[in-house]
Amino acid sequence: MTTRSAFALTASPAKLEITGDPGTILTGTIELYNEKSRNQTVYTSFENFESNDDTGTPRFIGADEGLATWMNAPASISLDAQERTEVTYTISIPASAEPGGYFAAIFFGNQPLQSDGSAVSIGGRLGILILLRVNGDVPESGGILDFEATDQQHFYLMPPIEFMYRFSNTGGDRAVPRGDIELHNTFGMVRDRVNANPKEGSVLPNTARKFINTWERKGEEPHGFFATARSQFRQFHFGWYTARLNVHWGQSGQESVATYSFFIFPWQVLLLGIIIIVLAWIILRFVGRMYKASLLRQLEKQQSMKNEE
Repeated sequence: MTTRSAFALTASPAKLEITGDPGTILTGTIELYNEKSRNQTVYTSFENFESNDDTGTPRFIGADEGLATWMNAPASISLDAQERTEVTYTISIPASAEPGGYFAAIFFGNQPLQSDGSAVSIGGRLGILILLRVNGDVPESGGILDFEATDQQHFYLMPPIEFMYRFSNTGGDRAVPRGDIELHNTFGMVRDRVNANPKEGSVLPNTARKFINTWERKGEEPHGFFATARSQFRQFHFGWYTARLNVHWGQSGQESVATYSFFIFPWQVLLLGIIIIVLAWIILRFVGRMYKASLLRQLEKQQSMKNEE
């Protein structure tokens, strides 16, 4: 996975997930690619980050302590036109570091740092997220706070239906909830499954994050009565449904479950089915009457011939 900047610089990977013991020095590399047709120099800086809101967007909070102060890399890197190079970084974990998660970013900018070590407010910079777990006894706790349809409705004609759940992490390291949303019909049968976290999004300690998942319609969006009825027939769902969210996380196998119920009433295909049944009944009744009338005429004709004899 790579990330690109507005000043024609590409870095890979876009995110680093690292583990280490207290008192150790970790070393790694990041690949930079200068997309420009001329030389450029980029400047390195570090900042810690925390969760900005329940969407998981990071908010950078400086480098006064923590992981940002444990990291080191060349202060500047000169790149020729179209050059690729590997930048070596180190993380010196203090022996006194508490077990748990630490989060920072290494930035590559097109402007040097100011005299006080902070980044300038203008210019561009490209960030690589560093997710460090310091080994040890890390508490793991949390779970699903709420689970519902984003429109909070309980009546639908057919998919798509968009679900939202919020996951709270009260442990000491980031949590990555993994699992599925199972769609059960009235009889308890599983009709479909939706990945609960397809992008492997993390929830930082002591925060909650919102995840959006959609039970998709199969095929293109229909327009008009008959197209909708055809789509409902191809992906037929009717009655009470229960969406069951089951996620697990952490090294100790934590698990959390939540459900949301709703009713699917595909009236277009049901109405069309009723019309077809009624028409079939009318046709069969008409054919039956015609057949009976034909039999009666034949019987009357035979009776008339006998009387003449």
